[in-house]
Amino acid sequence: MICEAKTLAIIPARGGSKGLPRKNVKPLINKPLIAWTIEQALKSRYIDRVLVSTEDEEIAKVSKNFGADIPFLRPEELAGDESSVVESVMYVLERITGYENVVLLQPTSPLRVSEDIDNCLELLMNNEVDSVVSVTSPEKSPYWCYRVDEHSKLLPLFSIENNLPRQQLPQAFVLNGAVYAMKVEHLLRRKGFVTENTLGYKMPVERSIDIDSELDFWLCEKLLKSK
Repeated sequence: MICEAKTLAIIPARGGSKGLPRKNVKPLINKPLIAWTIEQALKSRYIDRVLVSTEDEEIAKVSKNFGADIPFLRPEELAGDESSVVESVMYVLERITGYENVVLLQPTSPLRVSEDIDNCLELLMNNEVDSVVSVTSPEKSPYWCYRVDEHSKLLPLFSIENNLPRQQLPQAFVLNGAVYAMKVEHLLRRKGFVTENTLGYKMPVERSIDIDSELDFWLCEKLLKSK
């Protein structure tokens, strides 16, 4: 049985980006990058309001055209390279009240679909947890990783036989940045989406691309065209 709870979706989108300039409004096939996330959020069965947090007038205009709500622009000091996404979410929650759940949807994950969002929210609402975040399996196991000391000597990151076949290594997951769902009361207290009481929602690699470069963008286009 799914609990009744009002849910706010926040899509953070700042105008500046060093890796891929103006990426949030850059056309991905037939629409701006941010539109892919707005459309899937609006399809969700549980989201009551889709809000874009931005300091950028162009992003705000594009987002409104695709159905998102922009009740205010965030301050410039929350849109710099050193600003965290959590800070922008907290800024919204200090001004928008009456929601039990919040879901953070980064526009740089355009391959995530509404079912991913709803599955995370169902896990959140039907379990005694603080939050649910989307994860995926990394291309290379971290148990095969090394660090290099000041003498260029290779040192394994983990004390495990690194010559084991992949199938015998512990299964590892990384945050893919697509969905962060959390109960508002916990986020206001913890000021972070991952706690000791967080569930991981597994997503396939093909829906887990996080766009940060021209290569990521190109790969997303290829995957979308292949569909």
